[in-house]
Amino acid sequence: MKTAVSLPDRVFRDAERHAKRTQKSRSQLYAEALAEYLAHHAPDAVTEDMNAAMDQLGASSSDEFVTRAARRVLERTEW
Repeated sequence: MKTAVSLPDRVFRDAERHAKRTQKSRSQLYAEALAEYLAHHAPDAVTEDMNAAMDQLGASSSDEFVTRAARRVLERTEW
């Protein structure tokens, strides 16, 4: 989908430089940046997507080993 946005000149120049340096199109750079921003700022949507994927795979959380392992990882994770 095409869209038009306004950016401050400095942001545009920095984005252009980065796109050239990484050999990405402007569209690809902006799409990746927006996707990363949304993933970071909308974690509930990421969780919902992961839950939907698990449902499609028929994954179950009833496996006691997996539950204990996940709990240990979460307890060691700094939030």
